[in-house]
Amino acid sequence: MSETTHDGGVAVSAPPSPDEGLTAAQLAAKHGLAVSGARPSLPDYVRQLWGRRHFILAFSSAKLTAQYSQAKLGQLWQVATPLLNAGVYFAIFGLILDAGRGMDKDVYIPFLVTGVFVFTFTQSSVMSGVRAISGNLGLVRALHFPRASLPISFALQQLQQLLYSMVVLFAVAIGFGSYPDASWALIVPVLVLQFCFNTGLALIFARAGAKTPDLAQLMPFVMRTWMYASGVMFSIPVFLADKPQWVANVLQWNPAAIYMDLMRFSLIEEYGAENLPDHVWAAAGGWALLFAVGGFVYFWKAEERYGRG
Repeated sequence: MSETTHDGGVAVSAPPSPDEGLTAAQLAAKHGLAVSGARPSLPDYVRQLWGRRHFILAFSSAKLTAQYSQAKLGQLWQVATPLLNAGVYFAIFGLILDAGRGMDKDVYIPFLVTGVFVFTFTQSSVMSGVRAISGNLGLVRALHFPRASLPISFALQQLQQLLYSMVVLFAVAIGFGSYPDASWALIVPVLVLQFCFNTGLALIFARAGAKTPDLAQLMPFVMRTWMYASGVMFSIPVFLADKPQWVANVLQWNPAAIYMDLMRFSLIEEYGAENLPDHVWAAAGGWALLFAVGGFVYFWKAEERYGRG
């Protein structure tokens, strides 16, 4: 294009840009640009997570090792902490409040210890999940990786801690007359289902905690209430025999109670199937599937917002 100037010369103007009139989004699409940290599709996100599987395992192991690195007893606290809690609960609930009514001491003590260890697995997964994003903002903002790696690795850390504690749990069961038999093989599917459930919870609370950091201060009260309602220290059907049946049903069908009762059924010889609700394995699988899939999708939907703001 050209135009005549005031002195009669001809000035040549630049041709119009081919990008003229395009919006920012159209320009980005034309030149193959993408938003930094944009959420990938769900199948791509799963593939990215699988590609980070070695990081997830190494991160969880490192966190587990560092957890008690400043304590003189070191990793022994992984076992000592829930065992001491069980001792306190036995003194208060077993001896003073007679929460073990209807059970011999040889059944009640492994019943209580199993409940404490198994519920601690869920409790610790939730509490670490709440801080998974908000407590690791430096890592989230510095590196590009699927953010779900963090809550999953924290849930895996708690599983590793429980596996160490299982040695003590086995010793308690054997010490009170429950010797290894075929039912002990059920421990593996119980742990797998509970791990899936815990991971889903960790993902849900990781997203909630990333948006509302104060949630970490509230969760101990929520978890303590859940513990008292799940039959950690007492048998739900026995302790609530004089209450409306629906109350016992609601408490017995909550996922924490289901996983504890399945572990007790697997470990304790005299803790029979009559203590379990109907269709307990279907319920355990349903809770695991619902929270694992639902929690994963719920967390993924906010992937591009973590670490911002």
